[in-house]
Amino acid sequence: MAVWEGKKYKLEKSENFEEYMKELGVGFLIRKVGNSTYPTVELLKNEDGTFTLNTISTFKNTTIKFKPGEEFDEETVDGRKVKSICRFEGDTLIHEQAGEKPTTIERIFKAEEMTAIMKINNIICTRIYKVVT
Repeated sequence: MAVWEGKKYKLEKSENFEEYMKELGVGFLIRKVGNSTYPTVELLKNEDGTFTLNTISTFKNTTIKFKPGEEFDEETVDGRKVKSICRFEGDTLIHEQAGEKPTTIERIFKAEEMTAIMKINNIICTRIYKVVT
């Protein structure tokens, strides 16, 4: 069983998220809402070999369904339409978004926390999530 199975992770702290959103071109009001929101993330393995990543917050909920290594269409929380590919390296989920502004999100799952490292150009944002019961 993977370390993340059966767990939900809630954002506890964030570094450089404002700069990351600015680089993406996110407007002022959405950046302010984004910085004040503490989403919960859950990764589920489906019986058909696909995975579902749910992000739940008071601002907006998102769900992506993917098969590792296969490209899929995604609409991001801020409304961008991108082509994405997700793959696993051990307990790390690497999520690459190709579009006008390519980004990479590495979600490193551990028993009690998940670290999301979000990269665009030379901006790196780190968000720490803790397991919730």
